[in-house]
Order: sequence, then structure tokens, then C-alpha cells
Amino acid sequence: MFRKLFLLAEDALYLRPQIHFDCGRELIIDNCRRIEEYNEVFMRLISGRHCIEIRGEGMRAFDYKTRGLVIRGRIDQVEFTERRGSRNEGSASGMREDKREGE
Repeated sequence: MFRKLFLLAEDALYLRPQIHFDCGRELIIDNCRRIEEYNEVFMRLISGRHCIEIRGEGMRAFDYKTRGLVIRGRIDQVEFTERRGSRNEGSASGMREDKREGE
């Protein structure tokens, strides 16, 4: 019952990740909570209950404000996986806890 209400609230409040592609050169991600790993060829992001892995070349992240992110560069592959234990972000298997202070 609670899970169904939570999913309805996610939809109503636009809390699910929303991703916009621009011809493989730009990717806009709304509701991005955390950047797990970042370099020019690979990025791992946390967005709600999903882990988003992006592969490409010359990728750079811009405008990481208000839980949104713009990635520019050559984007070759985007992979989505649902995280387990999404209520506690640090509990997903294989995911490190973010140690940064502030947001």
C-alpha cells in the first residue's frame, strides 16, 4: 500500500529521473541526486531509485544545481539500473556513500 502511494507521489511531484538527449552530444538529467563517479569517458549518477551509467568521450558535467545536470561530449551509451534499498542511498550494493559536505 505504502509503495503504491509512494510511486503515485513520485509521478505527481516529478521526482523520477527525466532525461533529454540532443543527438548524442548533450544529455540533460533532471532529479540527479549524486555523481558517484566522473571522468571524460565514464559517469555514474544516482537519480531516485536508479543508477545511470554513461559512456562516451570528452564528457564534461555542467550546471549541477537544483538536482539537475547537463553532460556534454560524445555520448555513446546510457544504461539504467534500478537500485535496491533506495530508501537509504548508501545501502545499494556496490555503491559508495557520498562523503561530500553540503549540497
